Amino acid sequence: MIHKNPDWWRGAVIYQIYPRSFFDSNGDGIGDLPGITAKLDYVASLNVDAIWLSPFFRSPMKDFGYDVSDYRDVDPLFGSLEDFDCLVARAHELGLKVIIDQVLSHTSDQHDWFRESRQSRDNARADWYVWADPRPDGTPPNNWLSVFGGSAWTWDSRRRQYYLHNFLSSQPDLNFHNPEVVDQILADVEFWLQRGVDGFRLDTANFYFHDDRLRDNPASDAARQGGIGVRLDNPYAFQSHVYDKTRPENLGFLRKLRALLDRYPGTTSVGEVGCDRSLQTMADYTAGGDKLHMAYSFDLLTEQHSAAFIRHTVETIEQALDDGWPCWSIGNHDVERVMSRWGDNGAPAAQARQLMALLLTLRGSLCVYQGEELGLTEAQLAYDDLVDPYGITFWPEFKGRDGCRTPHPWQAGVPGAGFSSAKPWLPVPAEHHERAVSRQQSDETSVLNSYRRFLAWRQQHPALIRGDIEMLDSGDKVLAFTRSLDDERLLVILNLDAEPGRIELTGDWRLLPLPVAFNAGTLLDGTAELPAYGVLIAAPRQQ
Repeated sequence: MIHKNPDWWRGAVIYQIYPRSFFDSNGDGIGDLPGITAKLDYVASLNVDAIWLSPFFRSPMKDFGYDVSDYRDVDPLFGSLEDFDCLVARAHELGLKVIIDQVLSHTSDQHDWFRESRQSRDNARADWYVWADPRPDGTPPNNWLSVFGGSAWTWDSRRRQYYLHNFLSSQPDLNFHNPEVVDQILADVEFWLQRGVDGFRLDTANFYFHDDRLRDNPASDAARQGGIGVRLDNPYAFQSHVYDKTRPENLGFLRKLRALLDRYPGTTSVGEVGCDRSLQTMADYTAGGDKLHMAYSFDLLTEQHSAAFIRHTVETIEQALDDGWPCWSIGNHDVERVMSRWGDNGAPAAQARQLMALLLTLRGSLCVYQGEELGLTEAQLAYDDLVDPYGITFWPEFKGRDGCRTPHPWQAGVPGAGFSSAKPWLPVPAEHHERAVSRQQSDETSVLNSYRRFLAWRQQHPALIRGDIEMLDSGDKVLAFTRSLDDERLLVILNLDAEPGRIELTGDWRLLPLPVAFNAGTLLDGTAELPAYGVLIAAPRQQ
């Protein structure tokens, strides 16, 4: 495949699709690959650049696809390899790149590799996973904890050893200290490159290596307890995770992965980074042009969203990045939907547009999670409806990830909101019917059409795609920054508050007209006035 622009990913807008919940083509209540293919025209109409598909590989689905039992096959639940090839071909016809998830740090315990590894201590794959003897008193070899609760070690009676799992006990960690494992993983990644994918989203990209001495993690000091993306009702929050993840050996593997991708020009990689020093790790993983193309963290996936917090987050990564490249998202399949996490329900459409403008004007590549373009809120599910093991474990303080994974509402007023002809795997809340595609499609002022227009408008401004960013001092409620590239300079001001805001400006600016329905700000005598959830974008008067 010849790519006219091998750096297409810089500043690209990536639409994340959760396959189970996008569209069901065969009436079993679960979304699938042919369903995605059938809806790609809709995705292309958003004016995004690429799609990211959450896992669709063969899996027992204990963690809904993030427990892979065969890296080279499609789970029959989602279709076949032929269905995948058809999806890629149709996406490329529509000008969409295809990025797929790769869950490389661990497999399912049903993977053939693990089934062989656990049989004995001397078989061909005995050292493909992280095995360790117990302490003399029979307890696990160290104090490492699972993200999903409890010890990160599970006893196996056949080997009379513990195996490591950073997540569910059915997700044993691969041993990346074994060169055979690294070679096999890279070969499996290349399998998908040869099928024409344009890149990979790398799940838990800082979890690949562990400390080979299995040293105990120290306790986290109170000021840092929890870290980004870790809840304080989870004991995982009480450790500083210096030995079980984000190890320096990780960089060597990322260089090998990049060398593979460089043999397929025009492909890209985006790594998920979850750790205490996530912004510095993002910089480490993307610097030098020999590791990841880009990385994202959970820093904008938290409940904090003041202008001061966002300004600090952006400035911190910009100072650390050097020649690296960030990827930003404000929602995904692992966190409460942004309209519930950051929303106040007072003016949902206006706030949805303002959050869209916030994300789509930051420097970096950008991920939009399915349903954000509709302004969807978090679904409130009953305990009996939950299927996420994470939520079931920590209920009721934490309700898990099911509320952001409910089916995409296509048609209002019909069973399952047009997602499926059968009972959906998760219920569709009544309020999502009100924001279904059918309700918004022909409404010129809908959030959906605002996304389409704003994304098309953004494509006409190179400074918003690849330009530098400079944050301006504008208080706790108003976020202001400039984007600059060559001769184009833009001023972006966003009022994150439900009350009007204003800031004084230096320089002579002229307003740029925004697509219809935005709460647009005004300029008067060097002052920017913004309504609640207002957006203002301007250019120098002489530009």
